[in-house]
Amino acid sequence: MSSVVERQKRFSGQTAGQRREVPFYVPDIGEAEIAAVVETLRSGWITIGPRTQEFEKCFASFVGASYAVATSSCTAALHLALDGVGIQPGDEVITSTLTFTATAATILHAGGKPVLADVTPDTLNLDPVDVARKVSSRTRALVPVHYAGHPAPMDELFEIAQAHSLVVIEDAAHALPASYKGRRVGTLGDLTAFSFYATKNLCTGEGGMLTTNHEELVDTLRTRRLHGMSRDAWRRYSNEGQWRYDVLYPGFKYNMTDLNAALGLVQLRRLPQLHERRRELVQRYFELLGDVEEIQLPQVRREVEHAWHLFVVRLRLEMLRVHRDRVMEELREAGVGTQVHFIPLHMHSYYRDTYGFRPDEFPFASDAAERIISLPLFTRMSDEDVVYVCEQVRRIVRAHRR
Repeated sequence: MSSVVERQKRFSGQTAGQRREVPFYVPDIGEAEIAAVVETLRSGWITIGPRTQEFEKCFASFVGASYAVATSSCTAALHLALDGVGIQPGDEVITSTLTFTATAATILHAGGKPVLADVTPDTLNLDPVDVARKVSSRTRALVPVHYAGHPAPMDELFEIAQAHSLVVIEDAAHALPASYKGRRVGTLGDLTAFSFYATKNLCTGEGGMLTTNHEELVDTLRTRRLHGMSRDAWRRYSNEGQWRYDVLYPGFKYNMTDLNAALGLVQLRRLPQLHERRRELVQRYFELLGDVEEIQLPQVRREVEHAWHLFVVRLRLEMLRVHRDRVMEELREAGVGTQVHFIPLHMHSYYRDTYGFRPDEFPFASDAAERIISLPLFTRMSDEDVVYVCEQVRRIVRAHRR
């Protein structure tokens, strides 16, 4: 039987000069991860337990936060954070329109109202100027999204938050291991939510994490993530635990399992190496696409370390005779997987129809929505894969140049 590494290599092209298959993403799971999961299966403890606790401690230490609370997903982490800080019906929470629906949906699940703001034209992160315009007497929190792995402009957002006594909950689904002015994302806001989904820089299959430096929040978060039962209720199935527990709050089933945590512990140890490989691949993209006038490469502000979860380019449609969708279709025909991150929330029927959002309220996000393409970026990519992707991008946009 072939190893995981051998099976994953099938996704990369093999022969120079021939059509290659470069999918959008393949998770980097090796024998160490498999061994850790097998060991956990054999341990007899597979749901939330000692490995989850170890993962929390190691993750908090890695990002430099005081506390970490492992969850079943980033969506769960965001909802848990909003619930934990007491978002109530009528409360408004400002977030970016250029994000996945979970960012706004969790605000709704917590009882609040999502207020969408536009992005800046350089990094496509939340625009502090538009945020300031949209603060009202009902605003309770900000949820910045670190788009594609580039940290949002946190100093400006914190200034707004402090002026209006707002809670800051960061959506860092893309942002491990990003830094802002020398501080790791995960230590900046009141709470930070991370994702360990299959496509993320650290992968546990499904999973998430909340980090915070607020000691008074930790017990609340840990209680509410597991049905609102009294602390360490999961231990009731161990020899050290007791069967009696109390329900303190109508909580959620948002806990991580030890199987996920076992994967996470190995991935966390490998993360510096994985991040360095992402940086190498990104550098190749910049070298190979830097002279292609028809596309705009990602921009990086000086004060940040980019996590490079995504490599998002923007087509200069004024130089092309075709729309972005045609370019993506031709890349697919050439064997190159791409995605769009994201269709802005104000363009989706639920948010548009419920809140009456118009594209002209979000000029930069609306413009980007027609131009953005996420190119393949995963650590199993070979240098030859990057060369092939860039060759196809160059060929297709040049063929459709005005």
